[in-house]
Parts: sequence; structure tokens; C-alpha cells
Amino acid sequence: MTGYGQPWRVTMKDTDLYSRILGLSDPWFVADVELDTAGGRVDVHVDHAAGVRWRCPTCGRELACRDHAEPRVWRHLDTCQFKTFLHARVPRVECPEHGVLQVKVPWAEAKGRFSLLMERLIIDVLRECATVSGTCRLMRISWDEAWNVMDRAVRRGQARKKATPARYLGIDEKAFRKGHDYMTVVCDLLGGTVEFVAQDRKTESLGDYYRQFTAQQLERIRAVAMDMWEPYFKATIKHVPDAAHKIVHDRFHIMQHVGQAVDKVRRQEHRELLRQEDERLKGTKYIWLYREENLPDKHRPTLEALKATNLKVAKAWARKESLAGLWNYLSVGWAKRFMKRWLTWVRKSDLPPMRKVGEMLSRHLDNILTFCRHRITNGAAEGLNSKIMAIKRRACGYRNREHFKTAIYFFCGGLDLYPRQA
Repeated sequence: MTGYGQPWRVTMKDTDLYSRILGLSDPWFVADVELDTAGGRVDVHVDHAAGVRWRCPTCGRELACRDHAEPRVWRHLDTCQFKTFLHARVPRVECPEHGVLQVKVPWAEAKGRFSLLMERLIIDVLRECATVSGTCRLMRISWDEAWNVMDRAVRRGQARKKATPARYLGIDEKAFRKGHDYMTVVCDLLGGTVEFVAQDRKTESLGDYYRQFTAQQLERIRAVAMDMWEPYFKATIKHVPDAAHKIVHDRFHIMQHVGQAVDKVRRQEHRELLRQEDERLKGTKYIWLYREENLPDKHRPTLEALKATNLKVAKAWARKESLAGLWNYLSVGWAKRFMKRWLTWVRKSDLPPMRKVGEMLSRHLDNILTFCRHRITNGAAEGLNSKIMAIKRRACGYRNREHFKTAIYFFCGGLDLYPRQA
């Protein structure tokens, strides 16, 4: 040691310690270790024995060393408070079949800038912090370095993922920006994972998901939950065998449409009543949107009083509450009878928003009734949407669609993200 703040060349004992820490074995060993206390770093120099025959990284054929690539540096786990870097000249071989290639090193993936252990830790911190900037501060790396680890992890995970569709799919939209700018999210309803993210919500974009699989693989799909968005329906009909009996229009979206119709009735009637200086409907929006059984007790007296009147919104609400009974049917035949009675009731009402939503449900009736066979909902997709919204919120939004997609796959894709030893 030459003095505090000066480089210190450690003993062979310490090189052996680092060899063990790195898990190196013949022909690799730690030749030298440097500690720079002023610079706050440790530099570990890795070398190999002479006369070694190396395996071609593509075919595994044993070959003599042709030459060495330029010296490379990898960031490793910190040694106490000191940043630690690995240095090595990686041998190259000349394979008769695959040409000149760098051999694989046991401490890092090809083209990686971090050791395997460091990259695993960065992935763990990204998952726990849920933000790239937070990871940068904790790991003392740049934003680009952290993002590249995330991107590499997603690519790695997708390459390992089994190419087969989930048996029960959920398809939903996710807003990328305000102003009807949407992306499509396909999820595994049983696994609770995002399987595919499309740039928009067009027929062709969803078709890109289905085209990944063979016709035989697509037969594996038992049911697909979706809202009544036409492009989703068309893409699924086109690609999935017997899709007409597998598409289930999601009950939550259906009830949402009906709830919106009830609210539209309320708003129209509220404006009419205000012209008569009648404020009965002021502040009652959410009372009408609740299921009666879920209504907080404090609102029940208000609801009961309003129900006893001849208000149009009360009539619309009664029809909404009645429709909820559909989901209890197990028989398609009985459910169809129920819906025909309900649709007639709505059609004969003096409530234009309710008649309009009734017409929409009538057009999609067959795939509303498939719920009786498959009994699936997009609940898992909606749960994933909440996670996706949280990802977006923590990142203060995304300007780049590809970055947003990468983040969705990283946090919600259920992928095997970690690097493995060569």
C-alpha cells in the first residue's frame, strides 16, 4: 500500500478469494485485484491458462484460441461501498462452420455490460422499486443502463416463453394517452399475466397475437373474454377455431354500458328538473350506479325516497338492477328467455338511452349468453389494467410506446427475467 487514496495491489490470497466469490474454475482465474479508495472502486482482472481449447459458442466444437477480443469491462456487485469492475480479454475461436466468434464467459451473458449477479440484483431492485430512476439511485447506475437491463430481461423472458396460447384469454384496451389513444392488452385469465400488447386496438394488431400460433395451437383456446369492440370480435372470429361459441362479452363491460345509460337518463332528467328549480337529483350520480346490495348504508334512505317517485332515472335503475340477474343462469336457454323479456321491457320504455343500450345488447346477444357455458369475465384483465396504470403513474407517463410495452411485460408478463450462467 502506497498511502491512503492511492491504488493498492492486494496479495495472492485476495485474488484467490475473488476467484471463489466469482465462482471461477479452470481455465479462468483472478490474476490481479486493485483497490482505489479515492476513486471508490475495485478492479478485478480475470485471465485464463495458456493452451486451452475453447468451445464454439454456437455448435460446441472444441477449437484452439485464434486471438483475443479487445479488453472488456463488466460492472459487478459492489465490494462493501466500492464499485467493482471485472476486466478480461475474451478469447476468440474460428469455427469452420460459424466463423470467428467470442467464447462464452461464465460470469456474464454475451454482449452484457454487467455480471450475471449484478444484473440479477438490478432486476430485483427494478421489480421492488417499480421505477427506473429509483433503481438508478440505489444501484449507482445510469438511466440507460437500468433501462437496458429491463429491456434485456424482457427479451430474454419472451425468448424462453413457451409458444402456446392460454386456454382462457382476456382482451381489453388500455389508454396510452388521453384522447382515445389506446393499446390492446391480451392476458391469461387463469395465470393473471399479460401475454401480448398491441400498439393500437385494430383488427390487424390483435391478429398479430393470433398469428404467432399454428391452427392446432389456436384450437387450445377454450374461451375469450372481451368487450363488444368490433375489431376484437373480427380478429378472434378470423383466427380462432369455433370462435363464435368461445367469445364471451364481458359482463363487467355490459353492466358498465347499462350504468352509463342510467347516468345519461339521470343527467337529462336533472337538467329538466333544474329548470323547475327541483334539485332532487343533485349529488345522486353514484347512488344510481351502485348495485343495490353494495350501496353504503348512509345512501339507502335517499335511494328509497327517490325510488318511490315517478322519476325516469328510477325506472332506468330498476332495469339495470334487473339485468344483473342474468349472470345467475347456468342454462343458455333460460338465460335467452330472460334476456328477451328484459329487452322487450327496455324497448317499450320511454327512456331513449336505455333503448339504445338495449339495441346494442340485442345485436351481441349470442356472445353475451356464452357466459353461461364458460363463466369467465375480464376481471383478471381489469386487475392487470390497475397494475399497468400504477406503472404508468409511477413513471409519470410514457412518451414512447415501446418503452411502455417493455415495462408492462417486465412487471406483468410473468416472464423468466434472470440471466443464466453459460
